[in-house]
Amino acid sequence: MEITDPHIVLGTMDFGTRVDPDRAFAILDAFVAGGGVWLDTANCYSFWADPSGVGGASERVIGAWLRARPGVRDAVRIATKVRHNPLVPHSWPESAEGLSARAVHDGVEQSLERLGVDHVDLLWAHAEDRTVPLEETVGAFGELVAKGAALRIGAANHAAWRVERARSLAREQRVEPWTALQLRHSLVQPRPLTPLAESGHRLLTAEDLDLARAEGLAVWSYSSLIWGSYERADKPLPQTYDHPGTTRVLAVLDDIAGELSVTRNQVVLAWLMSQGIDPIVGASRVEHVEQALAARRVRLGDEHLTRFAEAR
Repeated sequence: MEITDPHIVLGTMDFGTRVDPDRAFAILDAFVAGGGVWLDTANCYSFWADPSGVGGASERVIGAWLRARPGVRDAVRIATKVRHNPLVPHSWPESAEGLSARAVHDGVEQSLERLGVDHVDLLWAHAEDRTVPLEETVGAFGELVAKGAALRIGAANHAAWRVERARSLAREQRVEPWTALQLRHSLVQPRPLTPLAESGHRLLTAEDLDLARAEGLAVWSYSSLIWGSYERADKPLPQTYDHPGTTRVLAVLDDIAGELSVTRNQVVLAWLMSQGIDPIVGASRVEHVEQALAARRVRLGDEHLTRFAEAR
């Protein structure tokens, strides 16, 4: 697998629902103009905010943008996900799409149609589906790579042991293995052993990073800025982050942001990229994109990283 420098990934979850198409187009234009490359979406985005009760709005907006910007497909890479899209409107999780071979193939076919492309650059299994044999899911993802519908494949919200088991099965089947992980991660951490309010989220662990570094897997993080909580007084950190370690880390964050004359968010993104992690940043305004992309120029030295490590 080709290892590249970390990227800022544009999260497009709200496009077509909370972010109207015109504003989404402006955000996408600014992202590309600023040198951004990766777009992250999913076939289920955002069924919970869409009057239709099903996903697909984000992919449709990206598809419309691609059609309106001839040649831009060559400048961006598109990642989407299968798993979780309701098969019956307003019926989730009862009708949530799983990871059977049929579900995976049908989901990708519909995603490609909405996006108006013949392939995606990275296809994620959005979450585990333990009702389906892992061998079946691995085979379906491998088939999609073999026929060119996906160039790379990865696992989001999967336990590390399941990822490694899937990679072993892929070797046995002689198909393309998962080569990327996507998990929730940020500078501050919830209290240990405290359940997240977002039950479908899975936190990045030391075991995940160990696996990724040993096997050369890409790592993407979502909820990297915790929905604006680092900078917005009206977006306090969720209760599960209320512990002494958070207080210490935020104090160091303030100090380092001041020393470098950058924002808190930019330091957080730089901290993630310093570990080889690609942070996904959701944006509802152009200035969000510009601020996030500027984080690529923030350089954290060993001394900064040590201060964060000691505070945690």
